[in-house]
Amino acid sequence: MSDRERSIAPIIPFQTEQTKVSSHAHMRKAPFTTSNINSHMRIPNPDPTYPGAHANAEENVSNRFELFLLGDGEKKVTEEADTRIPSTSVFTFNKEDHTLGNMLRARLLQSPNVLFSGYKVPHPLFSTFILRIQTDGTFTPRQALVQACKDLVTDLGLLSREFTKEWELRKMVGEDMNGGMNGA
Repeated sequence: MSDRERSIAPIIPFQTEQTKVSSHAHMRKAPFTTSNINSHMRIPNPDPTYPGAHANAEENVSNRFELFLLGDGEKKVTEEADTRIPSTSVFTFNKEDHTLGNMLRARLLQSPNVLFSGYKVPHPLFSTFILRIQTDGTFTPRQALVQACKDLVTDLGLLSREFTKEWELRKMVGEDMNGGMNGA
């Protein structure tokens, strides 16, 4: 090896074919299996039934029901008055996500008495969102939120009835088409 090659050897890894082969020799010692990859890369395997799964993998995975069921003493909604802006409250919804947050925000903005309505999800791993409502003073933010919830329940009931009606009509048309072709 020349002086130039020795001087740049620490800078450029795997400079020669000989170093490439020797650096990957540990990969040829064991057959290619999931457990070898996981132990080599130090990636915890979330499914303990796979070979090479870590013992504490089950501890890291939360149960799905914890995403929507409230714990003991946990409230679904909490309200905090915003003292900086008049007629404004901040509501924190536990065990809910963008689905409800966006529906409430949009419905609140349809009310002429609501000046501002916006929500944010503080962290994507936690199923909570924060909804800020400012009204013109004729209604409290809580009254506006309750009215928006009632309106949403009415709208979703109407949507459910209309969808069911259309589904049944299409099912009847499909049966008539199939029955007409089979009988001919």
